[in-house]
Formats: sequence, structure tokens, C-alpha cells
Amino acid sequence: MSSTKHVAVIGGGILGVSTAVHLLRRGAAVTLLTEQGLASEATGRSLSWLNSAGERSTPYHQLRVAGVDRYRTLFAADPSREWLQFGGGLMWNAAGQSEVTEARHAYEKSIGYDSKLLAPEEIASVTPGIDASAVPENAIFNPGEGWVSLPDLVNFLMEEFHALGGQLVLNAGKASVTVHDGRATGVETVGGETYTADAVLVACGAATPAVVKPLGVEIPNGSPVSMLVVTKPVEHGVTAVMNTPRAAVRPNPGNTFALDHDWYEHQITEHSDGTFSIPDDVVQELADESSKLIAGNPELKPASWKIGYKPIPGDGEPVFGELGQVPGCFVAFTHSGATLGLIAGELLSGEILSGQKHPMLSTFRPGRFS
Repeated sequence: MSSTKHVAVIGGGILGVSTAVHLLRRGAAVTLLTEQGLASEATGRSLSWLNSAGERSTPYHQLRVAGVDRYRTLFAADPSREWLQFGGGLMWNAAGQSEVTEARHAYEKSIGYDSKLLAPEEIASVTPGIDASAVPENAIFNPGEGWVSLPDLVNFLMEEFHALGGQLVLNAGKASVTVHDGRATGVETVGGETYTADAVLVACGAATPAVVKPLGVEIPNGSPVSMLVVTKPVEHGVTAVMNTPRAAVRPNPGNTFALDHDWYEHQITEHSDGTFSIPDDVVQELADESSKLIAGNPELKPASWKIGYKPIPGDGEPVFGELGQVPGCFVAFTHSGATLGLIAGELLSGEILSGQKHPMLSTFRPGRFS
């Protein structure tokens, strides 16, 4: 498919960048506008665990499995990329929750999701670098899962973006969708710059509902405040993403770890200027909890941490597609931005340029909130 359509994309995270590149591949002209820098919001602080573990709606599961598949294709092209790896995922629940873990495993098996229920002493035989003494009763290992460093992926995709002639507008500030005769006609920045377009994609993470609200569109927003910590380099043998009662941990380029969880969210303070803070000892406590999961319990020192809103639509399901009230304006708003990053860009670009709705996105339309 080729097109001479001009599309304006608001948002420099993985959903905006991925869709922009897919549009360029199909022959569209693309202007990508970012409020600040690329990957400056949720994309820059995502655990970015590639998975469809646990229980969710069937269409959401199918879309996530397709999302992981696209990463596998990218991985196969160059398995040496340090920022994209498939070492599986390991999860366990707190003591006394073994039946919950068993039920999750049974559900995963029932839908054909690769899932292994392990006793602590069996973990070393399937994935390295884990301190099995941290596992109270049992664990699930999902061999097909992986992780990606989204800032590295964005940089990788932007090389193609520039090679294909995309126009990048950095630090544009807040942008709004312009409308004429009920149809989206482009984007206007807070500084008064205008960019005309045949179609607009709003992919602003947790800010997406606020951007489309002036258009008369209500999208419930359930986005919580979250934090991602990146540690200083440390020697380790961990290859899997770990999701546990007190810490979520994944390998990260440069022998570092990325850490997050939700138990400390109430200790994050949002300030009037839009910035956030958290006590340093809470950040170190997350690092200490993470150390308990790693063989040898290495001392983990936080090198940096980022705090902000984690995009989650109000009903937990993705929001993808054209606004019924404003033809020509599309949205991309989802919790699983990492897992869906490549597949969402692929499917949305097809819809934007062809006008044909993809069946895999049928249950995720923004019109369901009308």
C-alpha cells in the first residue's frame, strides 16, 4: 500500500514513533511532534516486559501475542542486540498464595500459553541467576517472554524515520488537534505553530484523554503514578524478567537492572509544577528487595529513577482507532505500550491510510465510551 497522505503524530513515545515509521514505510508523509524529547514520558520509564501472562480478555490476549511475535521477528534479525532479549518471565506470589499461582498456571495452559509451574528447587534448571530461597512456595516460568529497552528501540526506529524523510518537531510543548467542518485538519502547538495534515494520531500516553477532551471525546483515565529505577552496573547471570510480591526486575543494557513495583506509590509526591519526588530511602528499599531475588544477593545501587503517570485506560483495555466524533483523528492509549508497540503501529498505520478497520482492534475502539 502506498499513500501521499500527510499524517501528524502527537507523541514521541513508542506508540507514536512506531506508527510514524509504519506510515512512512507505506509512503505517507509524516510530521512527528513531541512535547519535550523522544521517550521523555512513560516510554522512558517502562519495565517493558513483553508478555501476555495471566488472565485478560481474549481479544487483548490475541493482540499481545501478536505484539510479542513482532518483537521475535525483530530479535531474529539480530539476536545480539543488547536492548531486546527473550529470556522468559518468572513470577511468584506471596506465601500462602500457592493456589492462586496454580490457578494462573492452569489458565495459561488452557489457552496454549507456554507456562511451567516450578518448585523453588526446579528454577535453576530453567533460568539462571535467581535466588530460589526468595520463592516461598511455587513459581511460574513463561519461556516465550522477553523484554525491550524502549528508549533504545525508539532510537533504532528513529534512524529509519529520518532515512524515510520523516519530519521531527522536538520540544513543541503541548499540542492540540485542529478541526474544520467536523474533521481533523492538523495540529497546533501551544506556541502557535500549525501543521496541516490529512489525519492526526494522538499518542500522548496518560495525557491522551486530556488532548481529545476539547474535541468532545471522553476517554476514562485510570493512569497511576509509577517509578522506574535503573541500577548501577553489577555482574549477574539473570536473563528472565521477574515479577514478585515486592519487586519487578528485568535485565537492562550495560549489566544494569530496571526495577519497579507499586507498593510505594503512596509515597510519591506530585508537586504543583508537575514534577514528582520520592524519599531516597524508598528507592533504596526497592533496590534492596530486588537484590534478594538475585543469586548471590549483589548490592544494588540506584543510578537513576524516573517518576510519572503510567498510561492505563479507565477500563484497563487498550484504546485504538478513529474517533467517531472527529473523523481523521485517531488515538493510541494503552497500558501495554511496550508489548503492543510494534503491532499497534502496524495496524493503526493501515487503518489511517486505507480507511479499513482491522478486526483485531474491533473491541478497542474509543467509541465504546460514548
